[in-house]
Amino acid sequence: MFSSITLKNRLSVKLPPLKWSNWYLIALKIAMGALLVLLIALFAVLYESDAEERRATLIADVLWLEQTFNFHLEGHADLLQQLVSDLTHEKDKKELFRVRSQYLLKNFPDILQVIWFDASGKVQQKAPAIMLPRLGGEMTDGDAQNQALEMAKRLGKLTYSDAYSTPAGPQFEMYTPVLVEGAYRGSIVVVYSVSGILKTLVPWWFAEKYQIRIMDSDGSELARKSKVTNANTTLSYSIPFEPPGYGLVLRVDAYRGSSSFVEILLTTLVIGLATSVLLSLWVMRGHVRRRIAAEQAHRSEYAFRKAMEESLTVGMRAKNLEGFITYVNPAFCQMVGFTEEELIGVGPLMPYWDPNLMEQNVAITEAAVQGRAPREGAEVRLMRKDGSRFDALVYEAPLIDADGNHNGWMASVVDVTARKRAEDLARQQQEKLQATSRLVTMGEMASSLAHELNQPLAAITSYTAGCLNRLESGAFSSAELKEALGKLAVQAQRAGRIIRRVHDFVRKSEPKLAPCNLVEIIDDSVGLMESTSKLVNVRITREIELYPRELMGDRVMLEQVLLNLLRNAIEAMSGSGIGQERRVLTVRLVQPDDQQVQIHVVDRGSGIPREIQENLFTPFFTTKASGMGMGLNICRSIIEFHRGRLWFEENPEGGTVFIISLPVIKP
Repeated sequence: MFSSITLKNRLSVKLPPLKWSNWYLIALKIAMGALLVLLIALFAVLYESDAEERRATLIADVLWLEQTFNFHLEGHADLLQQLVSDLTHEKDKKELFRVRSQYLLKNFPDILQVIWFDASGKVQQKAPAIMLPRLGGEMTDGDAQNQALEMAKRLGKLTYSDAYSTPAGPQFEMYTPVLVEGAYRGSIVVVYSVSGILKTLVPWWFAEKYQIRIMDSDGSELARKSKVTNANTTLSYSIPFEPPGYGLVLRVDAYRGSSSFVEILLTTLVIGLATSVLLSLWVMRGHVRRRIAAEQAHRSEYAFRKAMEESLTVGMRAKNLEGFITYVNPAFCQMVGFTEEELIGVGPLMPYWDPNLMEQNVAITEAAVQGRAPREGAEVRLMRKDGSRFDALVYEAPLIDADGNHNGWMASVVDVTARKRAEDLARQQQEKLQATSRLVTMGEMASSLAHELNQPLAAITSYTAGCLNRLESGAFSSAELKEALGKLAVQAQRAGRIIRRVHDFVRKSEPKLAPCNLVEIIDDSVGLMESTSKLVNVRITREIELYPRELMGDRVMLEQVLLNLLRNAIEAMSGSGIGQERRVLTVRLVQPDDQQVQIHVVDRGSGIPREIQENLFTPFFTTKASGMGMGLNICRSIIEFHRGRLWFEENPEGGTVFIISLPVIKP
């Protein structure tokens, strides 16, 4: 975006008229001739480079194909070694051999047969059952087979045979000895088809570019693969085919393309040069017209942007790299109370900054200059010309000109004073609602708390009367009085703890995140609800699987959530249809991972009907005759304030499980 001053200056400059000159045409012809000479020279260089590149590509492709063959055969060798190892331990060896051999034949088409020979050279088992030449019982070259078996026996490792011809095509074998504690127990022989290897491992794109052949030591062709027929080959490369070896050579010939690179290049050059000469004159003719049209479009664009900027309600302010203001829109001037003339050229300290927050504004400005401006904007307090303050949200972004150069910073300023007031009012109303909810909760527990307080007060009265009677009778000992006074003190502390819990829970306070212990929160909440649960014969149990580190949270708010869930669970089990054995309320504290801690409130009531599950956390939705419908909604708001989650699940044993998940945040 350009500043208004820059745009006005550019529009005020008159552009000189465009004039033709002879030297321009002469320079154009010289440039065209030089370009033609350079293209011819470039063609010669490219032709030699293309030849070298094609040969390098051929060699790289051949090496890749040879490596593919090696990986393929090495993979088979690993499978056979595993089969040999399993045969030494498996009881049903024939079944194991049958399954493995069928797997090899099914997944690798280049394998023709798998045969198991014993130590004497007899066939134990083969797949398929057909007889192949030289192996499987009907041998045409038994000496070669015996030599290969003997070689595998003596070496004790995998060996290959030489390639030989059969009516079905050339073949070779892989011999894997079966060794049991170092003793030779036979061999596993795999028969390969040479043409099958080419068919399986050579991809289609390779066969379209090259002719692949496997030659023997005499130079005779054993197998070939190619998708192009009757085509000339220009390059060739050979590499030994090992394994299996024995003089086998992998030869790859590159085909000559149907279209010559030279022909394509020359045709392109002629057409391109002729077209460029014609187009150059036409382009220069329309250059002036386009330039005039561009100037007019520029003026229209400026007028449009100016109208748009004046209609904005968001303040816009631009400043250069030195920190001086170069542009402000009317909305910004109205926001701060200064005119455009009073703001242009002012800086780096701005007149609309609050003098009491000068350091904060300087820090925010430096962060924006260093590229550390927050994406969500920076909230600041600014001062109008009349001295009044207002809250604003400032979004800083680099100011880039048409050439891509960074020449300043653009800020969008939004007045958020009304929004902050609304947020504060909503927060105060939420706090009042939470306090009211706590008072309602304590009101519902008032009778049970009175009953719970009555026990320690009655005990205090009893112990006090006993001590007075002993003192009046004169028949007492200091030990008896010490024991009675100690019990009296314990009951007084018990009553004090009950009163402290009630006082901490109902007092009005601002939400404050501080280190708190979940175990203590659970203990206090259960202690407040124990008397209520006893009235309806509900037993509360705790399952603390761990003692977690302290979390950052508001203790009173978390107790409010837990008390609400406990009270709902007790009410769910207080119906006449729930047996005594099921009236067990479990509070479980677990830590599923290092990032969160969970509190499970498990009841065994009648559960939550499916038709009301979706509306359970909706404000003012309640199933109680005298309920407000805000309890669970407030609970969820409190947990979300702590960056956690609150949800429920069905209890497999009947009832409902409410789960509070809180993040583990270090103080």
